[in-house]
Amino acid sequence: MSALMTSYDLHGLKLPNRVVMAPLTRGRAGITRIPNNLMAEYYTQRASAGLIISEATAISPQGYGWPNAPGVYTPEMVEGWKQVTRSVHDAGGHIFLQLWHMGRQSHSSFHNGDLPVSASAIAVNDDGAHTLEGKKPREVPRALETHEIPGVVNDYKTAAQHAKDAGFDGVEIHGANGYLIDQFMQSKSNHRTDDYGGSIEKRARFLLEVTDAVTSVWDSTRVGVRLSPNGVYGDMGSPDFHEQFTYAASELNKRNLAYLHVMDGLAFGFHKSGSPMTLEDFRKVFSGPLMANCGYTKEAGEKAIAEGHADLVAYGRPFISNPDLVARFQNNWPLAPVASMKLWYSSEAEGYTSFPTYTA
Repeated sequence: MSALMTSYDLHGLKLPNRVVMAPLTRGRAGITRIPNNLMAEYYTQRASAGLIISEATAISPQGYGWPNAPGVYTPEMVEGWKQVTRSVHDAGGHIFLQLWHMGRQSHSSFHNGDLPVSASAIAVNDDGAHTLEGKKPREVPRALETHEIPGVVNDYKTAAQHAKDAGFDGVEIHGANGYLIDQFMQSKSNHRTDDYGGSIEKRARFLLEVTDAVTSVWDSTRVGVRLSPNGVYGDMGSPDFHEQFTYAASELNKRNLAYLHVMDGLAFGFHKSGSPMTLEDFRKVFSGPLMANCGYTKEAGEKAIAEGHADLVAYGRPFISNPDLVARFQNNWPLAPVASMKLWYSSEAEGYTSFPTYTA
C-alpha cells in the first residue's frame, strides 16, 4: 500500500491517511474577518485529507495584517468557525486551527495608524506589505516592551480557548515564515538585550511561553508547532539557524506535542546561511510526530514516510485546484494545474470552491 495512504494514530486522533492539507491564506473572510459559508464549503470539499490545518488566523487585532483573512478573537468569529468545523466533521474530516500573529509583516493601515510590533525595530526588506489599498512600503516596526509580552502570550492562550469553543480538533502555533514568533527566534530580526534576546535560549523563550500557554488550554497532544528553518519568506535567515532551531525543537520535544511541522523543503527559496536543515536533523532531537512540508510531490512524500523521516506530509498549493487530492494520489490520477495566483486571494468562489473533482 502507498505509504501516504496508510492510516496514522495521532495521539488518539485516527487519521485515515497521512496527507495533510497545509495552511493556505485565501482571503475569503471579508472585511469583517468572520468565517463564512463559502469557507465552510471550501474546507469540506477537502475533508478527505487525513488532517486539515486551517489558514493562518489572527489571534488578536494587533496580530492581524492580511486583507480579508479570518480572526478568532471575537464571539462572532468563533460562531463563524463553528460552521466550518461542523461541516468538516460531518464529512468525516479532522481540522486544526493555525494561530497567527503577523508582527512586523503587518502594516499601520490595519491598526488605525499604529505601527506593527516585532521583537526589534527592524523592518522587513522586501517589496512591500499587502494592505486593503494594495502594496505599501514596509514600515519600521515598534519593538514590544518587555512588560507587553505576557499580554501577547495571553492573546495566544485566549485564541486557543476560542478555537476549542469553535469545535476544532486542535491548534497549530504558527512559528514560521517570518511572523512574530519567528521574529523573536531569529538573530536576524531579534536584537533585544532583555530576557527575550541575545542568546539562543532567550530568543526561544517567546515560542516556549506561547506553547506553554496554549497547552494550558489544550492537551499538549492537540497542539502542533510550525517552524521554517530554511525559509526566506518575511526576510528571514540567520547565520546561527542550525543551533537556534535545534534548540527550539529539543525544548518542544519535552512538551509531548501533537506534532512538529517543519518546512524543510526548499521550493520557496533558501536563505543559504549554511547547509539546509533536514528532517533527519529534527529526528535527532524531536521524538514525536514529524510533519514535512514545502514543495513535496507525491513521490517525495512517499519516500519521506517510507524512509522514516516523516510521519505526515503537508501539501499546500496542490490542494487549491485539487479538492480530491487524496483520491488523485490514491488512484494515480493526474493533478489539475495549480490555479493562477490572481485567484488565490480574491473574494469570489472562483478559484476557491470552483475546482471539480477528477473525471476520467
